[in-house]
Amino acid sequence: MVKADLITGFLGAGKTTFIRKYVTYLLSQGEKVCILENDYGAINVDMMLLSDLKGQNLGIEMVAGGCDYDCHRRRFRTKLITMAMLGYSRVIIEPSGIFDVDEFFDILHEDPLDRRYEIGSVLTIVNADLEENFTPGTDYMLASQCSQAGRLVLSHVQEVDEERIRRTIDHINRALASIRCERTFSLEENVTALDWDLMTEDDLRVISGAGYEETSFEKIFSMDENSFSSMFFMNISIPTDQVLANIERLWKDTEAGNVIRVKGFLAGDPGKNTWIEVNSTRKGTRIEKIREGQEILIVIGENLKEEVIDAYFPAKYSTTHVR
Repeated sequence: MVKADLITGFLGAGKTTFIRKYVTYLLSQGEKVCILENDYGAINVDMMLLSDLKGQNLGIEMVAGGCDYDCHRRRFRTKLITMAMLGYSRVIIEPSGIFDVDEFFDILHEDPLDRRYEIGSVLTIVNADLEENFTPGTDYMLASQCSQAGRLVLSHVQEVDEERIRRTIDHINRALASIRCERTFSLEENVTALDWDLMTEDDLRVISGAGYEETSFEKIFSMDENSFSSMFFMNISIPTDQVLANIERLWKDTEAGNVIRVKGFLAGDPGKNTWIEVNSTRKGTRIEKIREGQEILIVIGENLKEEVIDAYFPAKYSTTHVR
């Protein structure tokens, strides 16, 4: 039986960074691992960020696009069947930041996947410095992703004190209660709150054995009916420094809708074929130089106003994907 782990993460929490550390640990334990990027968009930035990890015992695959939710689900199922035939001992599923966790359980309980896979751990990555003023829709998405996790793994712990961490956990528990889910989390039982750079092998062993909880909650909307969407901008026609300035302006624009995250790659030094990775939330923008990339910027949010956001990032090609 192939073990399947699901690693969800609320937008901008650092899910891809955690997966790099987690997969490195699994490989050290002799596992043959495949990372399966399961994204509703046609372009997966996270897959690009993980591509350098590919090796003899690690594969990276992607499920993307599809004309609708059902089409995407069929592609996800087909890809999992293929992974089971390729000799992997563990498949790590990284979905988009906006994801219906029930899809994971439903598909793995279907024939023939139920005869090829066992569910390992469901982990949810959450920023320890979580914003406190979410819309009801955003709180719902947060709660639904945490509801069935065997363990929460907090990111950016080293940047906050314990009181802030406890407020974040309280926020999650309130969000769970709001959708009539009986699940709760606490630092003492089912939350890992450590600086990731200081995690030991024992810490990662606990995380990898966290398991999952199949709980119930009140569903507010389906994936086909929610108000979240992504806007993709490729070949942006203004300079990188202006794009970065416009991202900061976007966060202050109340007419743009509820922007939650901006991420992607932009051209670095002119003529040097370099790139910068951009990861921006309301709390700030992180920029990192990288060697490989693709010129694309993605704006993710709730009730986005396309005509307003389009003006910030004039591009030769742009599209909107409703999740």
